[in-house]
Amino acid sequence: MADQFTKQIIVNASVTEAYNAWANFENFPYFMRYIKSVRKTGDRTSHWVMDGPLGKEIEWDAQTTTMEPNDRLAWNSRDNGDITTSGQVVFKSLANDQTHITVTLQYVPPAGKLGEVVARIFSNPEAQLEEDLANFKEYIEGHRSRTAAA
Repeated sequence: MADQFTKQIIVNASVTEAYNAWANFENFPYFMRYIKSVRKTGDRTSHWVMDGPLGKEIEWDAQTTTMEPNDRLAWNSRDNGDITTSGQVVFKSLANDQTHITVTLQYVPPAGKLGEVVARIFSNPEAQLEEDLANFKEYIEGHRSRTAAA
C-alpha cells in the first residue's frame, strides 16, 4: 500500500531560483538528510543513493516525467530499485521575490529485510519531508545571500 504526503513551504527566493535549485537533483544531498548522492544518467533519468542503517545503501533510478520550468516537476522511480516512489513539486511565484513550494510524495515501502531498513529510515516520512523542506529553505536562502554578497 502506498503512503502519500503533501507539505508546503514559502522560501525567500524567486520562483526561477527555487525551481532551478530543485531541478538540479545533484543538489539534494545538501538539504535531504538521508540522500547520499544523485547522479544524472540521462536527459530525464537519475540514479539515487540513500544512506541506510549499518552502512547499507539503498538505491533506485528515477525518471523525471514532467519538467515545466518555474512551475512543476514530477517523477517516478523506475523498475528494479530498492524503493518505489513518485511525486511532484509545484512552484508558485509570490510577491517580494518569494516562492510557495508544494511537494507531494508517494512511496511504497519494499517488503522483506530491506523493507524493515527503509521503514526505520521512513519511520515518520511526513516529518522527514517537512525537515527536508526546511533544509531546502535554509539551503536556497543561504545560497541566495551568498550570491548577492558576491
